[in-house]
Amino acid sequence: MAIRNGNALWTGDLKDGKGELEIGHGVFKGPYSFTSRFEDGPGTNPEELIASAHAACYSMALSATLAKSNYKPISVATRADLHFEKTDAGFTVTRIVLNADAKVESIKDEDFQRIAHEAKVGCPVSRALAAVTIELKAQLL
Repeated sequence: MAIRNGNALWTGDLKDGKGELEIGHGVFKGPYSFTSRFEDGPGTNPEELIASAHAACYSMALSATLAKSNYKPISVATRADLHFEKTDAGFTVTRIVLNADAKVESIKDEDFQRIAHEAKVGCPVSRALAAVTIELKAQLL
């Protein structure tokens, strides 16, 4: 069983405080703050990290599912657009749209769409985020 980790340190109150986060064992270290999360300030935020993780996981899942279905993936580029909105319950991740562009040898679009959906269902991060609506826009290049 693999255990993955991330670390974060926050100092100060919510509005004026600041944070530093680390992914894995120093692969990425960076700042985050109130303005990087709720406005357009410099740094990252938890929602961007979730979106990046989802995009990376889906790209790998689609490549694996294509290969399992006897197709040769050349490349899969995925952008995850995570919608972070204020609701009656507070700030909430309301949906994620996976935008995947793939180059695949000798595949019909209908087969590609079926496999792309299968990969979304099988993606471990998609399963972890099952409480959120996840849309898929997959396109062959």
